[in-house]
Amino acid sequence: MAEINSDINKAKALLDADNLIGFPTETVYGLAGNSLKAEVVSKIFEVKNRPHFDPLILHSYSLEAISQYVKEIPDKAKLLAKAFWPGPLTILLERNNKIPDLTCSGLERAAFRIPKHPKALSLLKILDYPLAAPSANPFGYISPTNSQHVQQQLGDKIPFILEGEISEVGIESTIVGFENEETIIYRLGGLEVDKIEKIIGKVKVLPHSSSKPNAPGMLKSHYAPRKNIILGDIEELIKQKDEIKLGVLSFSKSYKDVVMSLVLSESKNMHEAAKNLFSHLRKLDESNVDLIITEKVPSEGLGKAINDRLQRAAVKE
Repeated sequence: MAEINSDINKAKALLDADNLIGFPTETVYGLAGNSLKAEVVSKIFEVKNRPHFDPLILHSYSLEAISQYVKEIPDKAKLLAKAFWPGPLTILLERNNKIPDLTCSGLERAAFRIPKHPKALSLLKILDYPLAAPSANPFGYISPTNSQHVQQQLGDKIPFILEGEISEVGIESTIVGFENEETIIYRLGGLEVDKIEKIIGKVKVLPHSSSKPNAPGMLKSHYAPRKNIILGDIEELIKQKDEIKLGVLSFSKSYKDVVMSLVLSESKNMHEAAKNLFSHLRKLDESNVDLIITEKVPSEGLGKAINDRLQRAAVKE
């Protein structure tokens, strides 16, 4: 199993030797490696069993450091970076030839972000390269929000997990790009759309796609537990499925007469709900329930991103 500790110098040594490590961020834990070496990036795809057409996000520590790897940084990108970096925002920028095609799945743009996590930033500042770091879980499964989640899922495939305690945001970053004069949200995430619009004006939110994604995290079926999950009216579903061992994931109300009932936020706080989303799904998936039922949360603020994850978790191809 992987060693877990908070030694960033050991993490650096392993990364410099072309190893992969578990990497804490404020959104979720990542599976990190040198983004500038195709042979290392290939290991990331292999360990995650991730399709090569699904691009990776690169993590760095400053806009100046990122500028080495892109052709230009649009003015709107600079405004967003100033407002929200470090933080749960990823920006698509036209890359130069320093970044291998494999890292970006052959796309012209690379996805960059600066994580708001002290351990992550301390490590990134002593590296000579940005880290490619998709979520540290088997492809399509629930994203990890602490080091033990990574250990359970990938601990036999990587040597080291950098300890960073629980991810504060709990869902992946919001992904933004620019097409002509239009700002596009490619993936809803840990930064609310209305906050982005306050900085740069109206944006267009794209639905996720099922093939040929043009940004990370756009596949239709994703973030899913291994057990079946149904999204709908919880009370009606409990009546319909009363002979089945049920697990319930609700927004704010607890339910009796089911095997397990977990609440995202009793106080209806969207940030608390987002932080609990993946860990609660994981608890239900590891329990003895036969079916997980859940509901949409109010579609406001981070609720839009939570609903996006729930909808994709419930999809069965």
